[in-house]
Amino acid sequence: MSHNKLPILSEPDCLIALMIAITVSDGDVPTSELVKIQSAVNHLPIFARYDIDRINLVANLVYDLFENEDGLDALFRLIRDTLSERLYETAYALCCDVAAADGNIRETELRLLEEMRYELNIDRLHAAAIERGARVRHLTL
Repeated sequence: MSHNKLPILSEPDCLIALMIAITVSDGDVPTSELVKIQSAVNHLPIFARYDIDRINLVANLVYDLFENEDGLDALFRLIRDTLSERLYETAYALCCDVAAADGNIRETELRLLEEMRYELNIDRLHAAAIERGARVRHLTL
């Protein structure tokens, strides 16, 4: 897929694309992370009017992008072109929740979250608070 022929995404599509990117970042796709994405889409107000049939389209876009050497850069360009800045921290929080969902944040996920903080210009202190929230929400007994 040529990067100049990327489909038009909605803001919720962008949030889902980033969550999927976190999930597939290391090649392993834990069920708990997919369930977390589905749960976010089903319950969070930002996805209230979202057409869930678009999830497959967005997932396929992410898979296609990740097959290219500059796919991650293209994804972030697409996100910055589409997603309102006011939703950058929301995107980061959703991705932290997905990464923490299986109780184990892997190195590839940490690197992608770090890249996301940089690409979306998320304040370090805000990022730390978001990460802490994700960690405590996903503790197990």
